[in-house]
Amino acid sequence: MLRFLSAGESHGSMLMGIVEGIPANLKLNIDSINHELSRRQKGYGRSERMKLEKDQINIISGLDQNITTGAPIGFFMENRGNNIKKDEIFTPRPGHGDLAGLLKYNQPGGRNILERASARETAIRVAVGAICKEFLKEFHISVNSHVTKIAGISSKFDYYSALDLNFHQAEKSILSIMDQDAENSIMTAIDEATKEGHSLGGSIQIVVKGVPVGLGSHIQWDRKLDGQIAQAVLSIQGIKSIEFGIGNNFSNTIGSNSFDEISYDYEKGYYRKSNRAGGIEGGISNGEDIVLSATMKPIPTQRKPLNSVDILTKKEAKAFSERADICAVPAAAVVVEAMIAFVISKEITNKFGGDSMEETRNNYIWYLENIIKKR
Repeated sequence: MLRFLSAGESHGSMLMGIVEGIPANLKLNIDSINHELSRRQKGYGRSERMKLEKDQINIISGLDQNITTGAPIGFFMENRGNNIKKDEIFTPRPGHGDLAGLLKYNQPGGRNILERASARETAIRVAVGAICKEFLKEFHISVNSHVTKIAGISSKFDYYSALDLNFHQAEKSILSIMDQDAENSIMTAIDEATKEGHSLGGSIQIVVKGVPVGLGSHIQWDRKLDGQIAQAVLSIQGIKSIEFGIGNNFSNTIGSNSFDEISYDYEKGYYRKSNRAGGIEGGISNGEDIVLSATMKPIPTQRKPLNSVDILTKKEAKAFSERADICAVPAAAVVVEAMIAFVISKEITNKFGGDSMEETRNNYIWYLENIIKKR
């Protein structure tokens, strides 16, 4: 089974990760992994720390000449942007895990909670996701994203609009957005929020192409593909909601306009002319693009702090404030991609097995040729 663990703190000396379950003989492109890490650091409205960190993966096990051996892949990346733990936190921030965490773990303050709960941990997730993306390339599966809204300003580009999505355009944008007019307006909103001491949230759309029919299962609740993706995405710091396909718009229409009628072609087999379901039915991938959207709340740390309570005196006080992003939605998009790449990769290894890439690939090809195409 594919799984990973992360370790390390926001202001510790390094972050560490272990990925177990990648088959042997997968060639990893280290430059591609480092490119994914650099994508997580971009964005308009990021904190000064992003100028200090230059995340680079250092793989210490599980590779031989950049080819996986089947053993756990162990890696680390250094924290260059201030690796000295800071002062204790006695005035917890609304919207953060400070208070709940210090109470649960019986800590003197919120510092140790911040250190582990920080979104700095997502650098490990992006590295894991980048390894999984290398794995998915072997099966011609791609995971892409674009920002659709920040500060209430929406992009005109959407999977369900009449406009073609150009993910290369999103990649070139400092906000990972395809709509130039919206980008300009959002940058102005971020400038205003910076002056006023606020933070901003937004929404992301993810499109996964090339996923075959049959990942996930209806057999048990914890094997449903959409359920697994939802858990993975909602585990990301700041992500508060997720929807598949047309999502909330299902509440605005009738049943006959909600579903994707089934067609058949002797060359490509079963297919749909629409994709309102977002590529998953009954907890199982149906062969269409997997489409979902996720929403990130504003960063809890405010430059003009909200009211809180001093846990020592129990008197009203302003919440703790430290260097933080004004807007991290484009970075969150990269993390969401990574977690979805991990879930899809896990389901492929679960379904097709194989200790080597040759075995996994042969099982995958046999399934497509003998099960799907011959139905």
